[in-house]
Amino acid sequence: MIKIKLDNAVDFVEESELESALQQAEKAFKQVVDGTGPGNDWLGWRRILAEPNDAEIDQIQQHATKIREDADIFIVCGIGGSFTGAKAIIEALNMPFNEQGPEILFAGHHMSGRYLEQLLKYIQAPKENGDPKSVYLNVISKSGSTLETALAFRTIRKWMHEAYGDEAKSRIVATTGQTGGVLNKIIAEEGYKKYIIPEDIGGRYSVLTPVGLLPVAVAGIDVQTLYYGAVAEFELQEKNPETVLKYSALRYTLHKKGVALDVIGSFEPELMGFAAWTQQLLGESEGKKGKGLFPAIAGYSTDLHSIGQMVQQGQRNMMETLFVVESPLSKMKVPQVENDTDQLNYLDGKLFHDINKSAREGTVQAHREGGVPVVEIILEKLNAQQLGHLIYFYELMTAVYVYMLEVNPFNQPGVENYKQAMYRLLGKR
Repeated sequence: MIKIKLDNAVDFVEESELESALQQAEKAFKQVVDGTGPGNDWLGWRRILAEPNDAEIDQIQQHATKIREDADIFIVCGIGGSFTGAKAIIEALNMPFNEQGPEILFAGHHMSGRYLEQLLKYIQAPKENGDPKSVYLNVISKSGSTLETALAFRTIRKWMHEAYGDEAKSRIVATTGQTGGVLNKIIAEEGYKKYIIPEDIGGRYSVLTPVGLLPVAVAGIDVQTLYYGAVAEFELQEKNPETVLKYSALRYTLHKKGVALDVIGSFEPELMGFAAWTQQLLGESEGKKGKGLFPAIAGYSTDLHSIGQMVQQGQRNMMETLFVVESPLSKMKVPQVENDTDQLNYLDGKLFHDINKSAREGTVQAHREGGVPVVEIILEKLNAQQLGHLIYFYELMTAVYVYMLEVNPFNQPGVENYKQAMYRLLGKR
């Protein structure tokens, strides 16, 4: 269960304003549940939790196990929702400097030739014992025509066919739409294994489909526990959406009062990938018709030494959302030394977790006193089940809050503008 601490934010709004917003939040929630709001044909992210496909989850887990047994490198080729969710979960749940299982690499999320050039050099360089690396590729794209992903896929796919010959077909997995699109034509020609992205689920809501589940399972994470954590949150919110409604109402009220930015972050570096996932989820959902909070990202305490001054004393047009983990991620303590030359003996034997907690609490206090409303979203532990809860909580909150803004949470018409201009400059006909 996700806990939301609003104490350091509600004082910035009037009680009557919040009450009025809560009534709007209830109406927006009903739009989501009844499927009566704009974009209601994109509510599949709820359907898959109401009707879990255990057979598909089991198939993904079995396939991932086979890949893990052979792969040294697993490349995830995608952009936006096709990679942010998987990356967020893997970074949150796998240990730093992890050497267990295949190395998960990402491509197709930008158009840097230098990056692709170095990626190819890296994957074709032999291992320390002289053996070639075993490489697998998962391309993720509903259409197959998104330029960043399509260019990377063409480049890496060509290398894999040259390196592995006919065996490349069993090493390349495509996750795409049921029918149509460029990628489905390539699959038909080459015979790649295919997973389907449900037609009623958009990219930024797709993390609990094969889009996210396959890479996460290849990384060695229990996707069934992750998935059923989300199912549990779905069932909980259907019965009692109080936390989602209060948080949505608060964001809406602050936005109406002139707040323009939501600085999203954590004092746990493991959760910065999740902050990036929420950035896309919120940014593409609410940024329409001149509305929406700009979702910025800050990794604390690192960024207290870069943008901390701006947050503390800059324009008072921002709020802050912090992801918090209650239980220590590590039992690491400050080591004791004989002298106190570094003047840190007052911290001897303290858990780094407790020091970090004090830094967070002090920051929240300072930022609130500096005029920044701060919301804390609290996980009891950082594990697959809790992360599943958090994923659905944020998906639902986003839909409710954006309906309150009277825009469609599920389309992204503005994204096409840069594509049209880019293709025009590139001479595409």
